[in-house]
Amino acid sequence: MRLDDYDFNLPAHLIAQRPAPERAASRLMQVRLDDSLRVGPFTEFLDALSGEEVLVLNDTRVVPARLHGQKSTGGAVEVFFVEPTGPGRFKAMVRGKRLRPGTSLVLPGTTSATLLERHNDRTVEIGVEGVDDLWGWLEAHGQVPLPPYIQRTPDQSDRDRYQSVFARAPGAVAAPTASLHLTAPMLTALREKGVDVVTLTLHVGLGTFLPVKADDLDDHVMHFERYEVPPETVVAVNSGRPVVAVGTTVVRALEAHARDPKADRTDLFIRPGFDFLAVDGMLTNFHLPRSTLLMLVSAFAGFDRVRAAYAHAVAEEMRFYSYGDAMLLRREGGRWT
Repeated sequence: MRLDDYDFNLPAHLIAQRPAPERAASRLMQVRLDDSLRVGPFTEFLDALSGEEVLVLNDTRVVPARLHGQKSTGGAVEVFFVEPTGPGRFKAMVRGKRLRPGTSLVLPGTTSATLLERHNDRTVEIGVEGVDDLWGWLEAHGQVPLPPYIQRTPDQSDRDRYQSVFARAPGAVAAPTASLHLTAPMLTALREKGVDVVTLTLHVGLGTFLPVKADDLDDHVMHFERYEVPPETVVAVNSGRPVVAVGTTVVRALEAHARDPKADRTDLFIRPGFDFLAVDGMLTNFHLPRSTLLMLVSAFAGFDRVRAAYAHAVAEEMRFYSYGDAMLLRREGGRWT
């Protein structure tokens, strides 16, 4: 399939600029294997699970990865930190004029910073003096990295709402957005119902912000993302119970782990024709046109079924992307029917 196959028309007013008033106040579309669709309140997620399932969450914590500063010679600079690469060295994306290796930067909370080198994937290497704990430094001085389609300046409320209630391990530069709908009381109710709620960690990385440019999908190169699947989650996933993933990040981590249990990074590209080994159901948001996330969802539930569901979501004026509504999908041939 080609990139154009994943395009669709989305009216701009359906792109959610702010979250729903409460986490569980969004809407949920249930996409059934008989191709029927049900749109209702997100709280229907509780009824959709019978109690026999294993529900897998991504407990990564979003860090305020965007910093504003300037060059030592003047001129504004925006730095988006991605991950540590060594003592005092960090991978980042930068925005500003005439930023070359050797450029000195003035950033808040540090004595000096230098752009060391450029990589061929549009990132740079930055050296920062006096910063050993990247995540702690960014918590003190950084800004919440809202996606570019949210066209406003982040405010204090985003520190809470662009983060799941179970976020634990710092390292993500974007939220696993399906998680944003869940509340602590809802998770308690699911456990009381019999659902086995477990976690893994996948740090959402740079690739989530980069567009697919190759018309032929065989030519697209995925970025690596770091993940960890704890032993207790492995046991639960291998128990024979239906596995429902909260978000595409959980799908990616579980399917990568099923292929190589010793790995801690993955560049797995999931698209139609992919052979799923671990996941039977998925809760996810509505994704960007022409994105790898839309390709993953299409591989999971079927290209035509997902295309019809997206058309129905537009007709129903559901809210799209990170702060938008959710959909619940089943995999044909999976254990969750």
